[in-house]
Amino acid sequence: MILIHTPAPPSAVPNALDRRVLAPGEPIPPNALWIDLVEPTLAEDRIVEDHLGIAIPTREEMADIEPSEILYRENDVRYMTVRVLCRSETEVPTLADVSFILTERALVTVRYDEPRSFSLFAMRAAKPGGCPPQPEAVLDGLIETIIDRAAEVLAKLGDDIDRLSRTIFERESRGRKRRAAGYRAALRSLGRKGEMISNVRESMVSVERMLLFLSASMARPSRAPGFKAEWRTALRDVQSIEEHANFLNDKVQFLLDATLGLVSIEQNDIIKLFSVMAVVFMPPTLVASVYGMNFEHMPELKWLYGYPWALLLMLVSAIAPYLIFRWKQWL
Repeated sequence: MILIHTPAPPSAVPNALDRRVLAPGEPIPPNALWIDLVEPTLAEDRIVEDHLGIAIPTREEMADIEPSEILYRENDVRYMTVRVLCRSETEVPTLADVSFILTERALVTVRYDEPRSFSLFAMRAAKPGGCPPQPEAVLDGLIETIIDRAAEVLAKLGDDIDRLSRTIFERESRGRKRRAAGYRAALRSLGRKGEMISNVRESMVSVERMLLFLSASMARPSRAPGFKAEWRTALRDVQSIEEHANFLNDKVQFLLDATLGLVSIEQNDIIKLFSVMAVVFMPPTLVASVYGMNFEHMPELKWLYGYPWALLLMLVSAIAPYLIFRWKQWL
């Protein structure tokens, strides 16, 4: 699918973009400012290549991890591939590879997923003053929206981690069975939060590399009156998000360690109970073993009170260790 964004009539909506889907067989308008390729076919790639005289990277080329393949300049056209957060509201968040191709005439984006930042920017660009009519402005707006979206996801993760922290440390009043189930749920949730934070960091690292590439290879667009691409400001935003992600990652690691420590304490309490029970029943077992021996001359065997005496001795030998443990505060 090819989504075309053209400048809206200034008299109707100044500094805004009109969006529509390119119909089959329809040529790309000459004033197309942003060409968004969503899961493009080879035929759709050729349409854009013929229109702008560029090469559209394939999905395999977009996933290449070599820096020379994802950030490069060719014939005054800049090719950049970044990883963008996708499906962050679901249980299976992912990173989508998105290629940005910046030419003198238009910005081309190639993607095989639906990052929410793209739909958010498209809605914003349709409003008055949403986007100046320059390809650099579209790229700047997309980068800004991707960064804002990452910051929003991190803020929500921070709130979720705070609630999870209170849940973990306020679990003492529950029963043992409910605590165990709660710890398992907490570990799973912390694992998901850690994965999401890792996705945010990976996305911001790729965006930072793209911004550094733009800052080094692209001068401020003097031909775009009233617009100035603030790559350095975006870089500072990215770096602050990375620091926030590192802080949240440390917090998740702390909660993981704390949860595992609480689980170990629960297990130690159970093992301690079994150990105490073994020690408590050891003396009565010894008494029963003594009187169970088949010796002929044992005074208590023919004693009238031999049986109650043995029971009393076993009871006292069981209670005595228990009282000693209580006195030592081992229980």
